[in-house]
Amino acid sequence: MEYEKPWLSYEQQADLLIDERGLSANRENLIRHLQEVGYYRLSGYWYIFKRSNISDSKGTHDERFIEGTTFDEIWSLYTFDRQLRLLALDAIERIEVYFRSQLAYELAKETGPFGYLEPENLPRLDEEEYSEFLERCETQYLRSSEPFVRHFKEKYGDSKELPPYWIMVNLMEFGTMLRLYKGASPEIRNELAGKLGVTTRVLKSWLVALNTTRNICAHHARLWNKGIGTRPVIPTKAKNPEWYEPFQIRADRTCGILTILSYLLERVAPDTSWRSKLFSLLETRSADELNRMGFTDGWKESPLWKSWVEQYDSGKSAV
Repeated sequence: MEYEKPWLSYEQQADLLIDERGLSANRENLIRHLQEVGYYRLSGYWYIFKRSNISDSKGTHDERFIEGTTFDEIWSLYTFDRQLRLLALDAIERIEVYFRSQLAYELAKETGPFGYLEPENLPRLDEEEYSEFLERCETQYLRSSEPFVRHFKEKYGDSKELPPYWIMVNLMEFGTMLRLYKGASPEIRNELAGKLGVTTRVLKSWLVALNTTRNICAHHARLWNKGIGTRPVIPTKAKNPEWYEPFQIRADRTCGILTILSYLLERVAPDTSWRSKLFSLLETRSADELNRMGFTDGWKESPLWKSWVEQYDSGKSAV
C-alpha cells in the first residue's frame, strides 16, 4: 500500500481539525499546542472523541469529531496522562531501588561480594545466558561515569575488572538486573518474593511488566488507557481472593499496573503519600475515562484499594 498522507504545516493541521473534522478550538491555541507536542502524539488522545473508529467496507473511518468536542477536553486528557506517567515512574523508582538493594544484599551474603563473576553462583543461567549477562555487566560498568565508579576503578582497578554486587546492581540496566534475578538460586528468589508477599513466578512477571511500564513512561508514550503489552500475572484466587472479590483486578489494563504498584509500595514504602496523589489525579477524570483504564464500577470496594480510598476520603472531609 502506498503512503499518501502529505506533509501539512501547523496551520494546515489546525484547519483540518477545525474546518473538516469539526473540532471546537481556538485556532491560535491549537497551533501552539501542535507545535509543542505534535499532531501524531495528540492523535492518541483524541481518537476516543471520533464519531467512529470502525472501518467501513472500504476500510475508511469517519474521522470527524463527535459534535461539541473541544480541544480543551483533549488537552486535559493529555496533561492527565503526563501526570499519570510521572506518578507511575515515582512508584517504579522506589520499587526498583528497593529490589536492586535487596538482590545485591542476598546474593553477596550467599556468594560473596563478587559472586556473579563465577557462573556456578547463578545456576539458573545456561552458558550462553551467563556469557551475555557478564558482557552486559562489563559494558555498563565501563561506560559509567559515576563518581563512585571512578573511585573504584582508581583504587581497585588493577586487581578487579568489575565491582562488587552493591556497586554493580546500581549500574545495571533493568533488563540486566532481571537476568541476574533469573539466575539466582531458588532460595534467594524465594526469599525476595516472600518479602513482597508473592511467588517467584508472580514477582518475575511483575518486574517484567514494570520494566515495560517504565519504558513507556520514559519515552513519553500514552499510558492511561492502553495495555502495556506485557501482561503481569495476578496471584491465584485460591490464596489471594482479594485480587478477585468483590472486584476483579484485570492484568491487561492500567488499573492492574497501578494496583501492583500500590501493593508493592505498601511493603517497600508504607508511609508514602503516593496513593493520595493518585486518587486526587483520578478524580479529575470522567467515569468513562476511568473505565477505559480498568477502574470500572466497584473498584473502590476491592480490598486492595478500599482502606486507602477511605483514608483519603476521611482526610478530605477533615479539611
